[in-house]
Amino acid sequence: MPATADSLGDDPSTPNPAPDPSMEPPAYQFPTRKARRVAELTGMIPIVAPAPDHSEQAARGEVAREETVSGIESGVGSKASQPVLSVAGTARVTKSWASVGAEPSIPVPAGPVAVLPDIAMVAKPKNRTPKAGRDLPAAISVGLSLLVVVLASLLFFPLAFVVVATVFAAVGVWEVARATASKGILVPMTPVMVGALAMPASAYFAGSEGLLFALVASCGATLLWRSLDPEPGAVKSILAGMFVLMWIPFLLGFVFLMLRAEHGPTLGLTLDMSDINRGVLQVVIMLILVVANDTFGYLVGVLFGKHPMAPKISPKKSWEGFAGSMGGAMLVAIPATVFVLNEHWWVGLALAIGMVVSGTGGDFAESMVKRELGVKDMSNLLPGHGGVMDRLDSILFAAPVAYATFSVLGQF
Repeated sequence: MPATADSLGDDPSTPNPAPDPSMEPPAYQFPTRKARRVAELTGMIPIVAPAPDHSEQAARGEVAREETVSGIESGVGSKASQPVLSVAGTARVTKSWASVGAEPSIPVPAGPVAVLPDIAMVAKPKNRTPKAGRDLPAAISVGLSLLVVVLASLLFFPLAFVVVATVFAAVGVWEVARATASKGILVPMTPVMVGALAMPASAYFAGSEGLLFALVASCGATLLWRSLDPEPGAVKSILAGMFVLMWIPFLLGFVFLMLRAEHGPTLGLTLDMSDINRGVLQVVIMLILVVANDTFGYLVGVLFGKHPMAPKISPKKSWEGFAGSMGGAMLVAIPATVFVLNEHWWVGLALAIGMVVSGTGGDFAESMVKRELGVKDMSNLLPGHGGVMDRLDSILFAAPVAYATFSVLGQF
């Protein structure tokens, strides 16, 4: 007599009865990978009943009714005619396959389903990366640390700021050169790196003439250096080197032109805030506006952004975020120019518009370069930000605009 559900009991440790090989059902096939994964995690096997053959449906129904009646009369009931699932997820067959035909109506695996270990059942930790694609806690901590270092060096020891900014320029050149090398375009690192180190110092100590001379000399050295190298791809290498020189150290040189102002370079410590260089204040305002542009654009874009500005270049930048950047920059620029620099309010308005447009353009420019090179970030040196170039991109385009705004509109 076959074992029934009542005779087996509800004890999960009760072993399965040995199946009759002649009546063993076909191997169970999971309909999808998801169904297999669910079975592994829960220990429960999804039941997929095949469509019955209409020619034998009446005969099978008759047999099933007869077995149900006989089960009730024997005191077992309809419960005995169903498979019993234990807590561990194993199935015990209590009904002969021969009683329902040649094929089983409910396929059951030949053996028990193994239960995964406890470590596999632990849920994976949630990713902290929010909608806009940043690790926000890391981005905030790194951003604040950089801001403190930059502002402290600017206000108290401008020469130290020149050194810090020069290091950033050199790291940015290295990041771009590494990214272009992935596409087989090798930047002549020796002349380009020398130029990246020379241009900031030339701009700070010699002014605009020194910056322009350093650019021309660096480009000439790059051309000569690569022309003497017999390796193929000289034209691409020379153009890439000149592009890097004009993009990073040359545009960053306008920060040092603004920093020296009319008084020339400051070499010592600045302990008296009442006698601080006007160029230092201009650079501080420019950097704060770049941060405001990024911060307000990020917050408004995350909350309300629905219309992307350039989906193929930077899909996460929206027109709503751009409007937030514009409003936030105006809130910062107008009071800063009026109360700190003693300028007209419309100078702050023009500065805010210029900073947002140029900063967004710089971000788009770097995004296009990264898309062409097939990289997401220039590097991972700054957690939550990417690489140094991912922080310099807006400043590089904003510095010439700020320098021109203060030089032209500041005369009125």
